[in-house]
Amino acid sequence: MTTLNITGDPAADDLLGSDAFALLTGMLLDQQVAMETAFAGPAKIRDRVGTIEPAAIAAVEPERFVEAFKQPPAVHRYPGSMAGRVQALAAAVRDEWGGDAAAIWTQGDPDGAEVLRRLKALPGFGEQKAKIFLALLGKQCGLEASGWREAAGHYGEAGSYASVADIVDPESLAKVRATKQAAKAAAKAAKR
Repeated sequence: MTTLNITGDPAADDLLGSDAFALLTGMLLDQQVAMETAFAGPAKIRDRVGTIEPAAIAAVEPERFVEAFKQPPAVHRYPGSMAGRVQALAAAVRDEWGGDAAAIWTQGDPDGAEVLRRLKALPGFGEQKAKIFLALLGKQCGLEASGWREAAGHYGEAGSYASVADIVDPESLAKVRATKQAAKAAAKAAKR
């Protein structure tokens, strides 16, 4: 089990550290909500649906799954679309990886570039999300795939504080937030 400190909730962090699909789901949910909210989502799903197992999640009746997302506190600010994305991810893990999310980064001893390719093939994972997740696997989850830092781009750099991959405590969370705010300000200034 990996010890993660992302959500501020020990039970939610324990789930992320012990269940590969929960961690993958937290990464999927990490858009347009605070990182802590996104990564706390898998624990809410498990508590409301009774499982975080991919085949079971994929099989939940979609309207029931959306209702689980809407229960206060909501899993995500966009419960309908994100519930659908989580079910699509669960179906992909079930169908393509035998229900074992960790197989995405372990099966066949893949190198970093191959893990990145596999992540990008998942529903809801574009280039940036896949690179951040690869960095999270390498920096905090013991991934030893050769070339993972290069494949993760700047997210793989040691001491970068560029993403959730760098959050290990409240201080590092503050540094990641500052980095993201600076990047948004620079992008905004560049548009002017």
